[in-house]
This record gives sequence, structure tokens and C-alpha cells, in this order.
Amino acid sequence: LHLQALRIALGSACALPAAPSAAQLDGATLSTAWGVPFAGLLLSIALLPLLAPAFWHHHFGKVTAAWALAFLLPFATRFGPGAAAAGVVHALLAEYLPFVILLTALYTVAGGIHIRADLRGTPAVNTALLAVGAALASVMGTTGASMLLIRPLLRANAHRTHRAHVVVFFIFIVSNAGGALTPLGDPPLFLGFLKGIDFFWTVTHIGPQTLWLVGMLLVVFHALDAWQLRRDPAAMTAPAPAPAPAPASAGVTPRRVRIGFDGRINFVLLALAVSLVLMSGVWKSPLAWNVAGTTVGLPGLVRDVGLVGVTLLSLALTPRGVHAANQFSWAPMQEVAKLFAGIFVTIVPVIAMLQAG
Repeated sequence: LHLQALRIALGSACALPAAPSAAQLDGATLSTAWGVPFAGLLLSIALLPLLAPAFWHHHFGKVTAAWALAFLLPFATRFGPGAAAAGVVHALLAEYLPFVILLTALYTVAGGIHIRADLRGTPAVNTALLAVGAALASVMGTTGASMLLIRPLLRANAHRTHRAHVVVFFIFIVSNAGGALTPLGDPPLFLGFLKGIDFFWTVTHIGPQTLWLVGMLLVVFHALDAWQLRRDPAAMTAPAPAPAPAPASAGVTPRRVRIGFDGRINFVLLALAVSLVLMSGVWKSPLAWNVAGTTVGLPGLVRDVGLVGVTLLSLALTPRGVHAANQFSWAPMQEVAKLFAGIFVTIVPVIAMLQAG
């Protein structure tokens, strides 16, 4: 999660057009000191979980708020409270809320799908799971694909002694590189989509490079995994793990299958979420509202309300046993929501400076 936050924040800073609040600033006249809160927040995300894990776990929201205030208070003093309020409103309505709503919908839908499998963690099976995860990451987001596949992968490799590398490459391939093909995959791409970039721009322009990168990572992983397996003779003869039983409340009779899915209604909801995002990019409407200088268009509003509906439907229709089997909780989304509230605020002067060259 912390690697994701750093990557997304840096990607957002480098890839996004300027927000109106930043465009009103002359970035060429800003001191680099205005970027200190943004840099400080990123360093906090990167270092505090390692240096002070207990403190970070209990106070990451306060740390984020402190860095946000370290930017907002001087900004309001220098440019006026109105400019500060307009900047916060723009960051909230134009970028932060659409980002959090989409991520929450994909996270909830993925958390409502439980995979039952009796897979054995061989190099071929592990490589195939990572390849499938890379493909799904551009459909349900890197967070959703990671949540969906990490537990089947861990269960498949539970009998192996040397398996840490499996999780490391899972992060490389599924949680990062695999989401590069659509705006659904990575938040910076989604924010670019909100700014008018075509939905299929990345798959058209960097599809071959992404496939090359993921392919090379899979080749390296397969070689490393095979070598690690040869170092673990007991794992080569251990019986295959039993498939996770179907949750009792899912209405499915437990049986030994190669692969089974519970909470299948969430596949329909996933398709609905994808359709809503596509709709918001294709549908053009002159109807819009101005909120403190920020334009809120009808297509985006329909998309966001629809995604909230997808989230609520998933929670209502997914059997409780599926969530229990997935160990579903809101803790990751709470952390994402708090961290990115600070990131979207403190990034305003950074974008202004980047726009000024």
C-alpha cells in the first residue's frame, strides 16, 4: 500500500495537467519551499512504516493532516483564504472524490469475489497466476486485482519454505506494472482520463512496452521460482493444498474443484463499473454546475453516483461468508482515503511549478 501511494502520488505530479487552483499560481515565482509539505508527506509514507511502525499505524491520519496544514495555512496567509478554499474544493470535487469513489467501488467488488482452488504453487502455476493478475489489474484496478488473487497465491505456496519472492514479484507485476493499460488500472491514469485523455490512449501508445515489461518480469520470476523450488526438496513432494471451502452462507455446496468462484454477482457489478467509467468519457453534456470555481459536469456526476450504487449493491448482495473468507475490511481504503486527501492538497504548488517548467 505504501509503495502504491508513493507511485501514484509521483505519477500524478508528473502526468496531470494543472488544476485551476494551481494554474492561477505563477509557478515560476514560487519557492521550492512550497513543495516541502508534499515531499514531507511522501517521505513520511515511505519511511515511518519502517522506522516507527506502531506510531504510523495509529497516527498516519494525524501526520497527513499536519502536512496538509503545513501547506494550507501559509498558502492562505500568502494568497488569501478564498484562494486556499478554492484550491481545496477543486482538489476535492475534481480529483479526490472521483478517485476515492472509483477505488472504493473496485475494492468492494473485488472483495466480494472469493476464489476456491486446489492449486499447487509450481513455477508454471505461479507464473500463470501473476500473468492473470497483470491482465485483471487493468480491468479492476491494481488494488482490486491484488485483493482478489493474493490469498489464492499464498494458499498455493503455503507448503513451500522459500516463497517471499512470490509476493515481491506479485507487487511488481499485479500491484504495479499490470495496471498500465487503462484508466481503471492506475489512479494517475484515471485522473488523466478525467482531464480528457482518451480511455484507450495508454493501451494504444504503451501497450507493447507494458507487455514487454510484464513479460520480462514473468520470465525472470519463473526462473527464480524454479531455482527456489529446487532448493526446497520437501516442497516438491508435499501434497497439493486443499481448496478453501465455500462459505456456508454463499448457498454453494462445498466440493473439490480446480477453481471455483463465490460472489459471482460481483462480476456483473464489475462490468457495470467499467461501463460507467466509459460512459463518462463518451457522453458529452452541456449541463454542469460551478462549485467555488470548480465545474462539476453531469456525466461525471452520474458516473460517481453510479459507482456509489455499485459499491452499495456489492455490499448488499455479497454473502457475508464471502467477505469472511476474503478477510475483507475497510482498513486499506481508510488509509488510502486519508493519505490521498493530504496528497491531493499538498500537490497543488508542485503542479504549478511543473507547469511553469
